[in-house]
Amino acid sequence: MLPENDYYEHFVLLTQEGENAGLYDNTRIIGFKRSWDNLITRHGYELVDGRLFRSAALTANVQTDKADNTNIDRHKTAIVRHELSAPMKTLVKHGYLKGNYSIFDYGCGRGDDLRELEAHGLDALGWDPNFQPDNDKITSDIVNLGFVLNVIEDQDERLDALLGAWELAEKLLVVSVMLANDNYIAQFTPYKDGVITSRNTFQKYYAQSEIKGYIERSLQDDVITIAPGIFYIFKDKLEEQQYLQRKYKRHHHWQQLTAPTPTDTKEKTKDQAKLVITQHQALFDSFWAQSLELGRIPANDEFAQSEQIRALIGSHKKVFGLLQELFDTHEFAQAEQSRKEDLLLYFAMGLFEKRKPYTQQPERLKRDIKALFSDYNTAIHLATELLFAIADTDLINQQCEKAHQQLPASLLNGGHSLIFHKDYIDELPLLLRVYVGAGLQMYGDLGDDIDVVKIHTTSGKLTLTAYDDFEKSVPFLVERIKIKMADQDIDFFDYVDESRRPPLLNRHIYLTTNNEYFLKQKSFDRRLSKLLGYKPDIEVNLTSTIFSNALLDKRKSIIRYRITST
Repeated sequence: MLPENDYYEHFVLLTQEGENAGLYDNTRIIGFKRSWDNLITRHGYELVDGRLFRSAALTANVQTDKADNTNIDRHKTAIVRHELSAPMKTLVKHGYLKGNYSIFDYGCGRGDDLRELEAHGLDALGWDPNFQPDNDKITSDIVNLGFVLNVIEDQDERLDALLGAWELAEKLLVVSVMLANDNYIAQFTPYKDGVITSRNTFQKYYAQSEIKGYIERSLQDDVITIAPGIFYIFKDKLEEQQYLQRKYKRHHHWQQLTAPTPTDTKEKTKDQAKLVITQHQALFDSFWAQSLELGRIPANDEFAQSEQIRALIGSHKKVFGLLQELFDTHEFAQAEQSRKEDLLLYFAMGLFEKRKPYTQQPERLKRDIKALFSDYNTAIHLATELLFAIADTDLINQQCEKAHQQLPASLLNGGHSLIFHKDYIDELPLLLRVYVGAGLQMYGDLGDDIDVVKIHTTSGKLTLTAYDDFEKSVPFLVERIKIKMADQDIDFFDYVDESRRPPLLNRHIYLTTNNEYFLKQKSFDRRLSKLLGYKPDIEVNLTSTIFSNALLDKRKSIIRYRITST
């Protein structure tokens, strides 16, 4: 199907739902209707008018709307799922399901998520108006409102559900909904602000920006986009700041302490220091590692062995000064700069999202600001300058050229774009990290399905691409997402038709030289480019059909990294 087809975006959405549900993880079992239906059931979904719905989200009772006598079936048979729902999986990813937080599932259906959480020893309860109406609504650290707002036809009741879930959340509310575009919605019978499906269920479909705005207006609070259709709203603002700082913090694998180097200190002092370090090497290693992690001298409560090290030598400042006298501090300078950049990114993203100023800050953040910026206003001023700079196309182009020299692997299309694997986002120059971060504010976190990122240097766009198997010698594109920051809009392009899937040629460009397959891939790319007549170091745009026909014309086929005659 061509992109200009009226139903193109509709099928993009359908395929994305299947991917998010994990239906395409094993493509070998797809091909027969019964297998497909069983697969959907095993993952805890039902197919309604071509759309996937959580079984537990479809409610069982019949509601009568007295105004127009329309009967709405809020539920068809609920089927037990065998894995966590998508919003719950995000909580796993971000470390919220390790037993430190109580969980409440508001609208839990038959309790599929709850059973899985309880099996892992987690404190999890739930309530549902149909299946578990007698359960108490319990205040909890985290409340999940999963795919509930879609199925409530009464707007007041829908708002009550959102406000009710918010009231129970002490730290975090997770809201998830089904998304759809106008072309898809148009095929159904309109009813109130939603539609009636063929199974006589009500569905209120949302656009990403629409539901985010609805939540923000209803709760009068900031909403953080986690993924398409999934949002976090923090009631605990200290928790929110800690989450966002973790999100933008890079994690380095620092080297061990370097060997002592001669200094200008007195010989006696140097010998004493060497002796102390030699006798307590593990202790000094641990302190230095924590200093590198923080990018500053740890406070007493930030180093587990603080009491021991202070009894041995003195204050943390004195310990750090001793290490500076004896060891090469280049690593620490890098760590300090890295932490400063991470914080500037954090502050810049807060400005981009227009988050309300925090009345309180985590103690660690206060220490970071004092050590790295002197004061909060200085940090905000620098972050503001950084955010405004992403609109400077000349500067973005310069930074892309710089990144191309620094990244382990990338492709620079001069004056147009920089293309690289998503794993290298954290290695970008700070300005480009802000550019990418601004784009992802609308989309959410990058999942495992996204492989390659393209920064458009002049148009204020960011493109994300996903391939059928990036580890193949020739992967094929299955999804392309274009984020238009100036328009605050996202376009999804899904390549369901395999004949239209562009191959990713010259894949070695995106691999590091120490990748175990780099040499094989580079050799393969050179042979293939010579065969088909294109350069081995450029971005090549071909459809799958053109690529396949070119191989047929040459009577060649590809088997892993070999080009064989047919």
